[in-house]
Amino acid sequence: MTVTVLAIFETDFKPDLSLGKIMNERLRIAAADLQDIHLQHLHAIGQRNDDLVVYISYNPKYKIRWRVVNDVPEEVEGFVAQICGNLGYIEWKTAAINVFKGNE
Repeated sequence: MTVTVLAIFETDFKPDLSLGKIMNERLRIAAADLQDIHLQHLHAIGQRNDDLVVYISYNPKYKIRWRVVNDVPEEVEGFVAQICGNLGYIEWKTAAINVFKGNE
């Protein structure tokens, strides 16, 4: 299984410029760690062409939130939920998937 974790830097709120720089770097590191360390076990599950895509971002209270954005087996999504919960991340609940503001 191919595991991809993408850090989404655009948020519903605008942090201070210096704080935003620190938050983006923290999010970039969290995405890399989640993909390369915490979810590494999933590389051995399923077929080679199976994909898992996870988005992480910040909520307005500066907590890291996550969501699986493609169809995966329930066990895989449960494993991601357990790992992210152990890391203190919260589930990113939204009615729509892949909603971005684009260039404003």
